[in-house]
Amino acid sequence: MSDGLMDALLLAAAFAASLAGMGWFALAKDVHWEQVHGDMPQPDGKVRLLRWLGASGLAASLGLCLAVDHASMASLVWIMTLAAAALAIAFTLTWRPSWLRWLPA
Repeated sequence: MSDGLMDALLLAAAFAASLAGMGWFALAKDVHWEQVHGDMPQPDGKVRLLRWLGASGLAASLGLCLAVDHASMASLVWIMTLAAAALAIAFTLTWRPSWLRWLPA
């Protein structure tokens, strides 16, 4: 596999990790949990798990970005993936919140 293709796959994985992390952070909020899961109450202890998963997703995204580029470029790319993921999750919560049910927690 060529280096360019491997870099592209790692960056795609970094974006997916950012997207999952932002989704988990959003689901840690009661309002967003109710948007996604309806009247089903959030189980006890779920908030802490979702926050931990969110932080882990964002950390994994940073690690993947660092695997592709040097630190100064990787941090820039990581910030851009965070912004894009936050926007995508916000639009998903507005338009189709049920799509976030795929996030395992």
